Amino acid sequence: MKYVLRLLPIAYMAVIWIMSSLPSNHFVELPDSQIDRFIKESLHLIEFAILYVLLVLAFLTKCERFSMGLNVLCAVVAGLYGLTDEIHQSFYPYRSASWFDLVKDVTGILVCFYFIRGALFKGRFVWLGKVLGFVRKM
Repeated sequence: MKYVLRLLPIAYMAVIWIMSSLPSNHFVELPDSQIDRFIKESLHLIEFAILYVLLVLAFLTKCERFSMGLNVLCAVVAGLYGLTDEIHQSFYPYRSASWFDLVKDVTGILVCFYFIRGALFKGRFVWLGKVLGFVRKM
């Protein structure tokens, strides 16, 4: 299981890259275009937050001592990949890239960072700390 957790961030990054190369309606397009756009724009809030969480989980299975510096590194890597994704999308005429999308990406990362930092380093969010502690012991 720990090897799966270690490979998940790389696989997830590949999926993001592939999906960014395709039109936004390639997989799903809802009948109401406003709802479709709202949902797809909202996904920016969680897409790179998931990447950050997967990076944390991967490092928890590998590192004996997960430090605050490593936690920050995971958040920075996820944010930089969000920037890379926006740049990548700018090369496709049927995709758009914007600073606002990057802000949404980073906002999602920061929300997850808050909870993970609280669970691992501040003694808050006990249930999350137990889950992350279990992953660390794998």
